[in-house]
Amino acid sequence: MRFVIHTESHTRCASRGMWSPKGQQVMIPTPGQSDKYYGVGAVNYHTGETVVQFHRRKRRKEIAQVLEALVEKHPSGTIYLAWDNGSQHEDDEVEAVLRAAAGRLVLLYLPTYSPWLNPIEEMLWRHFRREVTHCELFETKQALLTAAQDCFDRFNQCPQKILSVIGSNAAKVA
Repeated sequence: MRFVIHTESHTRCASRGMWSPKGQQVMIPTPGQSDKYYGVGAVNYHTGETVVQFHRRKRRKEIAQVLEALVEKHPSGTIYLAWDNGSQHEDDEVEAVLRAAAGRLVLLYLPTYSPWLNPIEEMLWRHFRREVTHCELFETKQALLTAAQDCFDRFNQCPQKILSVIGSNAAKVA
């Protein structure tokens, strides 16, 4: 079972609560205009493996590209994919990927307004933002994309960390 995930990242600094010596304010430089990128991908709830792509937009086309990457990465067997009822999930491009997968890609729609049913959506992206973008200024969009991809490369090298972050005990059950 895989869960679809998506979030946005900015080149501007994403600040959060932080400590500083009494009477000294932490100064964080920020750029004038922020570039925004969206991470779109899926996480295997049983193994912790991630497939994530970063795009300028989060449209149906980008969703279809991630689905194609999943099918290419797993050329045999059935892929079960749980996702929300977002409008970007329904389109001719997405349907074309489903048809091309010849029944190997099974979509499971989560109920509307039920983010608690997708632990990956909230927990993984919170962890990603904490590791990559919080209190960090990226001079260029390439620096942001490199840091984001490096983060998911590290996650894929240590899938147990992902399973811990998303609260999966699937390996213990299996």
